[in-house]
This record gives sequence, structure tokens and C-alpha cells, in this order.
Amino acid sequence: MRSEPRIFVSSPLPGRAIEQIQEAGNVVLGKSGVGVRDEEFLEEGASFEALVTLLTDRVDAALLERLPALRLVANVAVGTDNIDLAACAARNVVVTNTPGVLTEATADLAFGLLLAAARRIAEGDRMVRSGGFQGFRFDTLVGAPVHGSTLGIVGFGRIGQAMARRARGFGMHVLYTQRSRLNPNMETALGATYVSMEEVFAQSDIVSLHCPLTDETKNLVSSKRLSTMRPGSILINTARGACVDEAALAAALREGPLGAAGLDVFARESTTSVSIDIELLACKNVVFTPHIASADLATRVAMAETAAKNLVAFFHDGNPPNVVRY
Repeated sequence: MRSEPRIFVSSPLPGRAIEQIQEAGNVVLGKSGVGVRDEEFLEEGASFEALVTLLTDRVDAALLERLPALRLVANVAVGTDNIDLAACAARNVVVTNTPGVLTEATADLAFGLLLAAARRIAEGDRMVRSGGFQGFRFDTLVGAPVHGSTLGIVGFGRIGQAMARRARGFGMHVLYTQRSRLNPNMETALGATYVSMEEVFAQSDIVSLHCPLTDETKNLVSSKRLSTMRPGSILINTARGACVDEAALAAALREGPLGAAGLDVFARESTTSVSIDIELLACKNVVFTPHIASADLATRVAMAETAAKNLVAFFHDGNPPNVVRY
């Protein structure tokens, strides 16, 4: 009789995820914030048949060499840029993700950043806390309008479409761009117009990124693209930090044409630290959040339990519902 598979779970998870994973095999629980970098994990790596990973776990060819029994990587995220898909495919290692369950939470945070950047909410908070507010003045922190403005969305999958739905409630005009156009009925339902990438940046008052990180989208927001944006326009990024050239963004915020930005992700987020462009940090017209777009409790539970369901299904019948195709 075959023994139960050994499964490494990178970190404690909310909800019933660990309990569900234990239905499939013997669980070894990693340390929060350490995951696959733990020396104890590496010492036992040869026996693990599955990993449950977070986006801070880098699964590359070098790691896979130390995991000869590995059959599955269940990533607790939608994006898989922390995983070398080609290296996994070469070793017949299946990779799964958690799409769908974090759509609304991410769109909520993105729209929150949009409002905060446009209406200078974080600046107002700092003013009040520092004692700088001495009473109403007609010219205090005058921001940019949101209602009736044009929102450009780069990447019109689940999250991009959720942003469009929120924008309709604010009477916004929505432009979108991606590789393939939606059918006309969906465009009508979402109140969205398909345009080129260049038109999104040139014609929008606010541009929000919802694209995956690929070779094509790395530094998508370059100095050239930023220079085409409208005076006073706003950039929102809850996708991946490396989609934006941070030095170019800092220059555009400091010298124009941008009026503000809202960022939840950063170009140099490693597994252990974050290094943000010093000029960007100095810009007062940026609202920063620490990569928390999916961080409401119900969503994090759903992400963890979706990863668990992928793993259980893999060991039950070999057909997990959310396989990432390479």
C-alpha cells in the first residue's frame, strides 16, 4: 500500500485550509514569512510531493532540483510570476492558482486607491495629524474629480471588469485594452469601450493596471507612455510592481504630467524585502499600501481553501480545477 504523500504548506493559512489539505496527506507546516527558504524544509525536500506556496515563495529550477518527488505546486495567488512554469512543465510538475475568489476585494482596494489619490485623502490625513489643519480654506487640498472622468483599464479580466462595474456607479467613462476584445454585448453591459494601449494612456484621466506580469508587460508604464498622459492624470497599480518603471513614475509625478498615483505593489518586492525608488517615496502625491489588495478576511480564507481544493482534487483524481497552463 502506498503511503500518504508528504505536503509542505508554506505558512499557516486561515479558515479550514490546513484541515482540508490534511485529508490528502501528511502536512508539514512552514514558518510565516520564511516558507520554502527554511533550511528545515530544504533538508526534507526530497520527500515532498506537493507544495502549497505563497507569492513570496520562489519556485525555480534550482529549488526543483532539490525536490525530486514533487508533483504539484498549489499557489495561493492568481499570479504565478513566483513560479518558473517552464521548469515545472519540464519536470511534469502541475501548477495551480486561485482565480476568481479575490476579484472583488482587489477591485475594492484599487478603487479605494483611486479615490484616495484623486481626492488627496492620505495628504489630508497627514495634515490633520500633524496639526496643519487650522480650519476650512477654499483652496485646501483641491483634488481631481472622479465622477464623470475617464477611467482607462489595462487588462480586462475578472478584476478589470469589476473595476468597470464600480466605475459605472461613479458615472465614469470606461476605456479598456487587452490582447483580445470582448464581445459587444459584454462591452455594452460593462459600459466599456475597447481602444489601443496608446489610446488608454492618452485619453484617460485615470489609468488602472490589472494585467499579469509577463515579458510583454514588464515596464509597461515607461517614461514614454507616461509622457502621453493627460496633465493631472492618475495612475493606479494593484497588478504587479514591475509593470511600472518607478523612476519614470517619480519623474512624471514630480515634473508632470501626472497629478497623483496609488500603488499597492512595487517593482522590487523580493521574498524578504521591498526596495522602493527613493524619489518615488519622496512624492507626496502618491498613496501607498503594502500589497494588501486581497487582504480582507473572507477573501484570504477563500484563497487558501481554493488552493486546498486544488490539492485535494489533484491527489484524488489528478484533475484540479485551476491548472495553470504553460
